[in-house]
Amino acid sequence: MTAVLAAIRSELTKIITLPVSWIFTGLVLALQVFVLVPSAGLSAEAIQNRTEDGLVELFVGSPQPVDEAVLGLLGASSLQLSLLLPALAAVIAGQEFRSRQLASTLLATPSRGLLLTAKVFATAMFLLLVAVLMTVISTVVTYTVIRDWNPGLLLSPEALLINGRFLAFAVLFSLVGLALTVIAGSTLVGIVGTVALIASTMTQLLTRVSPTLDALTPLSAGRNLLLDPGLNQLTASPTHALIVLVCWASGTIGVAAVVLTRRDV
Repeated sequence: MTAVLAAIRSELTKIITLPVSWIFTGLVLALQVFVLVPSAGLSAEAIQNRTEDGLVELFVGSPQPVDEAVLGLLGASSLQLSLLLPALAAVIAGQEFRSRQLASTLLATPSRGLLLTAKVFATAMFLLLVAVLMTVISTVVTYTVIRDWNPGLLLSPEALLINGRFLAFAVLFSLVGLALTVIAGSTLVGIVGTVALIASTMTQLLTRVSPTLDALTPLSAGRNLLLDPGLNQLTASPTHALIVLVCWASGTIGVAAVVLTRRDV
């Protein structure tokens, strides 16, 4: 256990002392603020002008109860920019491949299984921190939208569940980016691989073939986990989505472990 903790601490130190980790993190958070803030005023105005029946249209063409609309806004606010997190994980995982330092790392941590375990846990911890900051931004922006209506909704079990689901999605999907990078031994391939997974959902190609097949992709699982089925054409339940994400993360990490064990350095 001591060796594991020491290895995790070493990998975490590498991450937090890597300038690109913080540059990328700052970029993601800044983009989230840039995307969310301009529309906050319009959303607040829409809530103020809600109908006598308590309906509001925060999403075009979809009037719905205010509380449901706000919770949907909270989930969507976090989900949008989280698609950059697998790329951040790829950058973190690829640092040793870019600088050709893997051999030196293995001298300090000869067990490749231990090395990958430490990388996974350290990266997950850092990404969890970034995801938490993203939920804070989403919550603050949503607060500005509903502060004159019902700001206590953000502390409701439903809102906390949405934030918890987002954290799970953000970390699990990002670990897929890490694993693809280790498998390929290349940051670029890791990023391209996650972009391909995202594109398979965004283009709806798999949905046209089979909604069941689409539900097995990680981004689709994220949508199924976070978004409102009343507003979005989802393909599976939240439980199914969480299982899919766990399988993607554990499966790709398992393949990465095999590849890393056999790789010459």
